[in-house]
Amino acid sequence: MTETPRRQKVVIAGAGPVGSLAAIYAASRGDEVEIYELRGDLRDAATIPLNFTKSINLALSERGITSMLQSRCKDLVENVMSEAIPMHGRMIHGKDGGELWEAAQAYDVHGRAINAIDRGVLNNALLDELERTPNVKLFFNHKLTGADFRNKKAWFERRDRQSESDRAPEIEVSFDYLVGADGAHSATRFHMMKYARVDYQQEYIDALWCEFRIPPSPTGDFLISPNHLHIWPGREFMFIALPSSDKTFTCTLFAPSSQYSMLEKSPENLVGFFNDHFPGVSPELIHPDALQQQFATSPHLPLISIKCKPHHFGDSVVIVGDAAHAVLPFYGQGLNAGLEDVRVLFEILDNHGVYDSQVDVEARDAARAAAFQAYTNQRSVDTHAINDLSKENYLEMRWGVKSPLYRLRKFIEETLDHYIPSLGWKTQYSRVSFSTQRYSEVIKARERQGFLLSVWMGSVLVSTASVLAVLAWKHPRHVLSPLEIVKNTLHRAAGVLSRSL
Repeated sequence: MTETPRRQKVVIAGAGPVGSLAAIYAASRGDEVEIYELRGDLRDAATIPLNFTKSINLALSERGITSMLQSRCKDLVENVMSEAIPMHGRMIHGKDGGELWEAAQAYDVHGRAINAIDRGVLNNALLDELERTPNVKLFFNHKLTGADFRNKKAWFERRDRQSESDRAPEIEVSFDYLVGADGAHSATRFHMMKYARVDYQQEYIDALWCEFRIPPSPTGDFLISPNHLHIWPGREFMFIALPSSDKTFTCTLFAPSSQYSMLEKSPENLVGFFNDHFPGVSPELIHPDALQQQFATSPHLPLISIKCKPHHFGDSVVIVGDAAHAVLPFYGQGLNAGLEDVRVLFEILDNHGVYDSQVDVEARDAARAAAFQAYTNQRSVDTHAINDLSKENYLEMRWGVKSPLYRLRKFIEETLDHYIPSLGWKTQYSRVSFSTQRYSEVIKARERQGFLLSVWMGSVLVSTASVLAVLAWKHPRHVLSPLEIVKNTLHRAAGVLSRSL
């Protein structure tokens, strides 16, 4: 007679959005779930984030929304999206000849939008859902201090209580498997690396970030368009603003560490620096005194990029989100990739029969080990891809958005997508933000489209040059040189594109 396996016990390290969603997925399949969080209850306003600041505002897009929709929680997405603000494109800001200007660039030719959401709103909705779930237990102020992934035990330090010896007491927790969703500086990953041969790459890019705030208008409304992600590109620098539901904008200054050092030594130069590189921010949107005060009091934080493989060990532990692949924030995919990790992981667990009620305990453990391996094989390729795409998008956002070549390619790709959708031609951005196509496939599609576009444009230029050369030979007095004609044509095209985009 086949032994009916008991319900699995799943331990989740980390109660951020990714860990919370993983707990919801596991609980919906009948597992007994315990979730341990280093910080206090994240719904408590007194809980201080680990970096002592608000995080960069979140941009929730198709991958994250789809992952929540498939969590089997009917009202979850509705509760989250009721607080979200749709952003239909970028608003590029600049100054020419003393005149401030702004130019909208739609994200998608079909009108789709990404959604600005406060991290707290999202996390609170997920934690509230977990608190209503009977087979889930939440433990805050618990720090993962050790793990034995062969014997499936973990140790947590209870930081909210002190013993007579002033040492925080430690508790031992057993599990069937543990999900590490404890961020870029993951304790789960650290302990997993003692058991698995993990290839690991960590990189800090030469840029820091600091948070600012644009207040509401005197009438209590948004000072600038709430339905755009605002960018002040500055070649080496970038200032962005995302809307918040309280009619403010959460803003971020990205700049090389050397620039931060100069401004820290000479804070009196801050307003001039903004006027030179981000015209229209101060005093129009942020009073100079507030600008200086926020720069002085907000932390100047680094940006980390992490790749690793494998994402698991045996059948006992798997890492998701930033623990497996911290990505730079320039594609708005850190959260979305983490939530998608959860969806992909549980789809693979389901496909391998881990939740088949007829399988015995030994077979279930073997199926889980195979599922974790399949998850690593698939997801590591894709998370490495979005890591690379996010680095590339930093260059695009801080300067490429003003390039005529960028706008020309965007115009061609969107025109083909809109008028001849059967070709399957899409911008890279729409593939990343408005689909669940694998990130690695997005890169392949970009390379294929880039090759075809280069061949086509090359053919057009060669054909045009040939015709112009023949005309110039036959009518030398009446035809401009090919170089002049091409130059004038590109100049006019760039002008048209600038006005239309």
